[in-house]
Amino acid sequence: MRIIIDAMGGDNAPDAIVRGAVLAADQLGVDIVLVGDEARVRPLLEQNAPQNPGRITVHHASEVITMEDNPVSVVRQKKDSSLVVALRLLGEGEGDAMVSAGSTGALLTGATLFVKRIKGVRRAALAPVLPTAKGGSLLVDCGANVECSAESLVQFAFMGYYYTQKQMGIKNPRVGLINNGAEETKGTDALRETYQILKKASDEGKINFVGNIEGRDIPEGAADVLVCDGFTGNVVLKTIEGVGLFFVGKVKEIFMKNAATKLAGAIVKPGLREFKKMLDYNEVGGAPLLGISKPIVKAHGSSGAEALKNAVRQAVVYAEGGVVADIERSVAQLSAGGES
Repeated sequence: MRIIIDAMGGDNAPDAIVRGAVLAADQLGVDIVLVGDEARVRPLLEQNAPQNPGRITVHHASEVITMEDNPVSVVRQKKDSSLVVALRLLGEGEGDAMVSAGSTGALLTGATLFVKRIKGVRRAALAPVLPTAKGGSLLVDCGANVECSAESLVQFAFMGYYYTQKQMGIKNPRVGLINNGAEETKGTDALRETYQILKKASDEGKINFVGNIEGRDIPEGAADVLVCDGFTGNVVLKTIEGVGLFFVGKVKEIFMKNAATKLAGAIVKPGLREFKKMLDYNEVGGAPLLGISKPIVKAHGSSGAEALKNAVRQAVVYAEGGVVADIERSVAQLSAGGES
């Protein structure tokens, strides 16, 4: 298994990316291709001394895509950037999967240009795992597509269904449609049409559709796969992140008021630590870019070495699980009106 990594993408690149790559090579036993400025990457690689140096190679790329660059045009302008070169290598079959902590917009644009979407897929979707009371729910989409047709939302549902089966080990994932009410008549025209298509598919045993999901039900884990357009998904993601941080901060503030509350705080500290761990993106690794013909994982922009290693682990499982083939088959059958 060979994983291509954008060594220059992310807030902590290239140092944390290189350290994470070394951890991945040593602990996961995979081959790594680090794409970036060799003059900066090579010394870091030597400093971190991988156990098996032969597992990591460096592919030079002279340019870097920054957060200030226009994500749509920059992939054509900076042709020798680490992100573009990494995507080209993946598209040319030089690796089994790719990981980047760089610009999300540039990654989405570049993946579509250089790796291509799965045949029949209208739009690729970014799909992070949200922490919930039941472990986690895959959110499809969280920002790649501001507006979506019913056809795209239905494809998101099936892509998330197969990914969750293979990646999260859930035999028959519950798929829910984020909406402003549980009734099937709620929402926009696209949401109502999506509901009817998924309900029919569920009745035919093609997918496990559990209906509309309201915002208040998301933290309870009402569905294993949450389907929505990217605008809604991004608001949901950021809201859950913000509420979680607010809760942790507020509880800490309360327990620091006096000696008695400090004592109580010491008792519940292990539980709070576990709660914070649930919210920590370092534990998850990243979000898959579903609908692209090769496995790509978008790591958090602030990823440290451990988060990068976990993103590589995620990419390995993604590649080994055959999810891309499952999605391609289901989309073809949906288009033909056959079974999924």
